[in-house]
Amino acid sequence: MFEFFFKYPITVFTKGKLVLLGAWPGWLLAVLILAVAGGLASLIWYRLKRLEPVKDVSAATQMRRAAGIWGMQTALLALVLLLLWQPAIVVAELKSQQNLIAVLVDGSRSMAIADSGSDGKALREAAAFGVLKGGMLAGLQKRFQTRVYQMNAGLKRVDKVDQVQPTGTATHINAALKQLAAETSDLPVGAVVVLSDGAENSGGIDLETVSALRNRRLPVHTVGFGKEQATHDVEIEDVSVAPRAMAESRMRATVSVRQFGYQATKVALTARDGEKVLAAKEVTLPANGIVQAETMFFNAGAAGVRRVTFAVAPLPGEENVANNSVARLISVNGDKRRILYVEGEPRWEYKFIRRAADDDKELAVVTMLRTTENKIYRQGISDPTELADGFPNKAEDLFRYDGIIIGSVEAGYFSPRQQELLREYVDQRGGGVLFLGGRYALSDGGWGASGVGQLMPTFLPNSKDTFHRDAAFAQLTAAGADSPVMRLVDDPGKNVERWKTLPYLMDYQDPGNPKPGATVLAEMTTPGHPKMPLLVTQSYGRGRTGIMATSGSWRWQMSGALGDPSHDLFWQQLLRWVVADSPGRVVASMPEVRLMDDGHLKVTATVRDKAYVLAPDAKVSVHMIGPDNSSSVVDLAPVPSTPGSFAADWTAEKPGAYVAEVTAARGADELGRDVLTFERQDGVAENFHTEQNRELLEKLASETGGHYWGANELDKLSSEISFSEAGISVRNTKELWNMPIVFLVLLGLMAGEWLLRRKWGMI
Repeated sequence: MFEFFFKYPITVFTKGKLVLLGAWPGWLLAVLILAVAGGLASLIWYRLKRLEPVKDVSAATQMRRAAGIWGMQTALLALVLLLLWQPAIVVAELKSQQNLIAVLVDGSRSMAIADSGSDGKALREAAAFGVLKGGMLAGLQKRFQTRVYQMNAGLKRVDKVDQVQPTGTATHINAALKQLAAETSDLPVGAVVVLSDGAENSGGIDLETVSALRNRRLPVHTVGFGKEQATHDVEIEDVSVAPRAMAESRMRATVSVRQFGYQATKVALTARDGEKVLAAKEVTLPANGIVQAETMFFNAGAAGVRRVTFAVAPLPGEENVANNSVARLISVNGDKRRILYVEGEPRWEYKFIRRAADDDKELAVVTMLRTTENKIYRQGISDPTELADGFPNKAEDLFRYDGIIIGSVEAGYFSPRQQELLREYVDQRGGGVLFLGGRYALSDGGWGASGVGQLMPTFLPNSKDTFHRDAAFAQLTAAGADSPVMRLVDDPGKNVERWKTLPYLMDYQDPGNPKPGATVLAEMTTPGHPKMPLLVTQSYGRGRTGIMATSGSWRWQMSGALGDPSHDLFWQQLLRWVVADSPGRVVASMPEVRLMDDGHLKVTATVRDKAYVLAPDAKVSVHMIGPDNSSSVVDLAPVPSTPGSFAADWTAEKPGAYVAEVTAARGADELGRDVLTFERQDGVAENFHTEQNRELLEKLASETGGHYWGANELDKLSSEISFSEAGISVRNTKELWNMPIVFLVLLGLMAGEWLLRRKWGMI
């Protein structure tokens, strides 16, 4: 229809440039149009003043009618003048038989899904073959040379379309286009045609690839296959879970689920380690296409590498059950974490915290209890010299602990050097510090005015007497209800109610107002007083700090029901929060722990010495252990301009799970080591997001100057694809004066103007 009125395809107008072929200059046309507009305005104004007023028509209406007549007459004469200047479109057009058209056919497994064709039951690959053999390829070959490629994890040229088979384990459109641009850099490629469902598995089309195509002015035309929305399918979109954990720790996983065709259906969501069920919950599916996040808690188990599978039970009639489960590797560390607990006075809280920690085999609490002004009582020490001189004065002595607890002890007990070490412990070493309430704690202990005050997650009150021997009740905040630290019962609703039933605290302390960025996990309610924070946490530098503003949580144990584990469970989880993220002297990382169909990875490591000072002179290597006990050792090279950082590239050749142990040494002394786990998964990505990704295909075409084509439009492809500046092209001039739309507009303006004048009596 567009070509019927405008004579040429729409591509001519979007890619061409308007020119005037007449001998007269363009500025003269503008002057004449303005002169005509002014002359008509004067003429109409003159005639309007001579006309007798029309009955029942106001002067304002008469003016509006006159303006309408003026506008139509001006447009008519302006169009006639424009035609005298001979308007035309100059557009680049590929020379016939001198250019190459690259046809990329998706050969990945997702193209074997049967949801295409007029009946919706044909394979996507069969539908692609149908349009190619149904005239599209022959139409292109009449005017151009063509090359057909199979595109999946790579790009391969084929002699015949039938050689393309939907067996590829991945779709890498981005890599295929980049490879094509590089391999055909010396060939006159006029355009690229991509036939695909758009299931790009490598993260999308990057700017580098788009820039390479734009530099060659090479348009990419895309043809999409497959349904844009599934009919009956449940899919696990993603699973967010920490890749590392302490042994026997409570872990939280966020499972994202979406569905089509099963709204409000109840399904079972499980987390399994092999055949062992770690967690299970019933989930009510959301509306079609809505991503719903579900939280699951489970125990990390003993030390080792866990492969935890999160799955939704298949439903009757599901089109694709391969996307109902997602697996994640979790490295569980069995090393004991050591906590230094400094207490200023014997009290019940001290006894019950130690008792709770003793029941956790992954924690070792070393305590330093002040019994008199100049005496301390040590427990849990590893040798007689540990803490023999009191709180450490050297970084290497303090930094060997993974966490620190400061009880009811005043800030003045610590020297300025020790206070600075506490700050460096959190900021530089990345450790965790928990401050407890007490008679000599927080504001009453002068901590707000000390050098450690900046570590506090609250603005401590500028007063004494903030510690009160009165009852207070604990209750969770919204953040606390979602935190693993506060989870006494797996069910979120029951957990909130469980906290409301805990016995009252023996005392409370005003910790002040939370700082920006701090998180309040629990609050205290006291009779006749407003709520105040009970447990507040924050990140600080590389580490974290917290305040537990009471010394009376021991009543949860003493006044609770016999056998109630709430007190011990809470303190074990809080102490694990203090130490869980404390880094070692070697911290290794990689951008992704799941390598989807591509084994290339980059291992980086940051190395520090015993005082946690960056060690740029270290020697760092990584020992890779892969499937079938394959093994290799790779040296990491220093990263320029980043002291203490090291990196190496490596390729995992086989699919499967890998363990990477990074070791750093300085001379004969080992500085430390770290362990990473990752997995190469081939063919898994093709099971997810199997509907047509039209958005990606349209964006690719738009950004490169191409067009997204529907199956019913492909008869125009062979003619419109020729309008390209790539390859060997020539600029053609296409006249516009004889377009049918021009004569229709002229006729419409003339007839419309005459009818309006007749209707309004302005003839």
